[in-house]
Amino acid sequence: MDPVTDFTVCVLMVYHLEETFVAGHMPTSIRFSTFPRTLPPPHFTVVIRDVFQANAEEIGTKSLKKGLTSDQVLSVVRPDLIELGFMVEAGKHLTDKIKRPVFFGENGAPGLQYEIDAYHESWKCGLEIEAGRAWMGNAIYRDLIQALVMVELETLVMCIPLGYRYKSSGKDAISKDYDNAVAVADAIYGHSRIVMPYRLVVIGY
Repeated sequence: MDPVTDFTVCVLMVYHLEETFVAGHMPTSIRFSTFPRTLPPPHFTVVIRDVFQANAEEIGTKSLKKGLTSDQVLSVVRPDLIELGFMVEAGKHLTDKIKRPVFFGENGAPGLQYEIDAYHESWKCGLEIEAGRAWMGNAIYRDLIQALVMVELETLVMCIPLGYRYKSSGKDAISKDYDNAVAVADAIYGHSRIVMPYRLVVIGY
């Protein structure tokens, strides 16, 4: 091979290794896709992915016989997200919620706000964790739409089960929620009729 081809192959090999291995040279079970496809991933994508990889034994839907609820997944990753600088929902009480304004009213007070699982002020990054209802309950569509109108949200991270296990006619079945969510994102971000105002990261756990 010529020097240019050699260099290209080396670059591709390094990229593949970076995406396949995390600290300790352990293969990662966590997947991610970013949108639009024409831009490189946001600089913080891998460190967020690593949070889920570090907790994969507890939350990973490929290995667990029964997946956790979204609240349970959030409780597991909350300390690591806070360490990254995220404000994270602490519970179901009103004061524990994280909200992003949609409109500002009298004296600059938020007139309408939507809840979000976590928000990073410096990165202007919102994060939502979904579980069983991510695909079959249409939660991903709610997340995509609400993020459209949140103030100062430039990146949305949607964390989706790689597979949701459920019973269908008494038989075990798996809904490929991550793959389904990525297919929707591909359609939205790849269509000429739609220009999304934020970047999207879909993490499969």
